[in-house]
Amino acid sequence: MKAWLCRWLKVPPEPTLPPGSRESAQVFRAALNYYRLLLLRWAGAQVSAVIGIMVSLAFLRGISQGWSEQLRFWVEAAEYAGIAFYVIQVPFTFLMVRLDYELRWYIVTDRSLRIRSGLLHVREMTMTFANIQHLAVHQGPLQRLLGLYDLKVRTAGGGGAEPDPHQQGSNSSATHIGHFHGVDNAPVIRDLILERMKRAHDAGLGDTDDVADSGLAHAAGEGDGMDEFRSAMAAVRTETEALHRTLTHERR
Repeated sequence: MKAWLCRWLKVPPEPTLPPGSRESAQVFRAALNYYRLLLLRWAGAQVSAVIGIMVSLAFLRGISQGWSEQLRFWVEAAEYAGIAFYVIQVPFTFLMVRLDYELRWYIVTDRSLRIRSGLLHVREMTMTFANIQHLAVHQGPLQRLLGLYDLKVRTAGGGGAEPDPHQQGSNSSATHIGHFHGVDNAPVIRDLILERMKRAHDAGLGDTDDVADSGLAHAAGEGDGMDEFRSAMAAVRTETEALHRTLTHERR
């Protein structure tokens, strides 16, 4: 079923390797508990749908008592159609959940990484280590219970853009974000990317040394809030020094 659906939707079962040597390629997949988390969300949606159908049926049966027999016939037909639609969508949406889990690919080579996910809407991103500016590991309460993490990778430039919602102005479209969703070894992946970022920097690859240094600093754990605080403090210090020079000049 999976192979037939992939052929019908023209989705390659596996992505090609990103730029880099084949020997260095490491493939990471979403953890099994991530599939269980997707199933839990799917089951919650199904229960909500059943409750909605039951409430709707009870409401329609209550208000249709005084209706004509023909109108009640069409109401009952609509009810049966709704129940049939629900029954038909159950295996289909279950299959979509399964494929959403199976078709998640995270590939890391010595030069770049590639993230691909999706079935109906395939999304693929390729990022070079020289352009990576920030790595962040996230773990919510439910993820912590299941031993799952999300690793966010942010770069400047490259393909497959996802604008950073926290960026404003003309540079916001130049920021790209990739997500390693549902992995159970995000710290390992993060350390691997850090190591290969350092190798790329030492080899002189990338746009500028500042980009690589910034990427290593952010990835090592400096938060955006701390950077903004330091920038603000630097601006205050500059303004204070300028004011001091002005007052000294006026006294003379």
